Amino acid sequence: MKISVLTATYNRAEDLEKLYTSLVVNASSSVDFEWLIMDDGSTDKTKLVIDNFIKQKIVKIEYHYQENQGKMSAINNLMQYVTGDIVVECDSDDYFSTGAFDIIKKHADKLLNDETVYALAFIRKIDGGKISGNKFPEDNHRSDMFSLYFKEKITGEKTLVFKTDIRKKYKHILEADEKFVTEARMYHKMDQDYDIIGINEVIVEGSYKKDGYTKNINRIFEVAPLGYYEYFKDMFKLDLKGVSFSKKMYIYKHYILFANLAARENAIKNVEGFFNRFMVFILWIPGTIATKRKFKKDKKMVDFMDEGY
Repeated sequence: MKISVLTATYNRAEDLEKLYTSLVVNASSSVDFEWLIMDDGSTDKTKLVIDNFIKQKIVKIEYHYQENQGKMSAINNLMQYVTGDIVVECDSDDYFSTGAFDIIKKHADKLLNDETVYALAFIRKIDGGKISGNKFPEDNHRSDMFSLYFKEKITGEKTLVFKTDIRKKYKHILEADEKFVTEARMYHKMDQDYDIIGINEVIVEGSYKKDGYTKNINRIFEVAPLGYYEYFKDMFKLDLKGVSFSKKMYIYKHYILFANLAARENAIKNVEGFFNRFMVFILWIPGTIATKRKFKKDKKMVDFMDEGY
């Protein structure tokens, strides 16, 4: 078994050392792995830092460079270089826990030997050891990403370890010239044909940086609304039976939000299902007013996607 670690990075040279060190620590395990890096047009010392890592010959590292296109495009383009049986993404400001690859190896058979499973989902630690969100109801919890978050009350970020053969069939779909889209858009596509297995062990740790995506989600909404609009529109095609009313309201409100930000015409008509269309209709005016109040034009927003990740 071989693991491919993917990292898309942009102007985060100062953060890569911690991730690299965690890989060096895990190199003492019996698990074969490679680190594939896509430098998304960095203007800092990213290449120099990575060249130094390569010279140490401790970790198998493959460095690639592209003109700035955004994190999702970088990951899409990295997938062609994957040679591992298993693939896991790790952001430049995150790092692997000690023994992470041994944990993956311990559970790998559940992924590699089951044709109906596309990923293992592990819980994640943030900000000094706190669990992000909550745990799965039990170890080896079988579900899919949509059901976990919209039906089973799972919260927080999880680390997905994908079966490479299945992961290569999918990609992050970006709209127009946008550089960002939620990973969940791809996950929900994968959910249609495969399951995930939730495991209550930690393999990745990290924190939320002030200039990171999570801390600046409203700014991302402003500069990349088209992908989010398509993401929420697609939700109306899914089986919403078992989704709580509060979660359905979340879907309706965000659909209206992004329909407005993306200036989509016929947004109400594009909603599938009579009840869903009715709810969007009655929420449309208050939702539109709320959107205009919350998102005022701010030229500084446009610059956000040029910050590091």
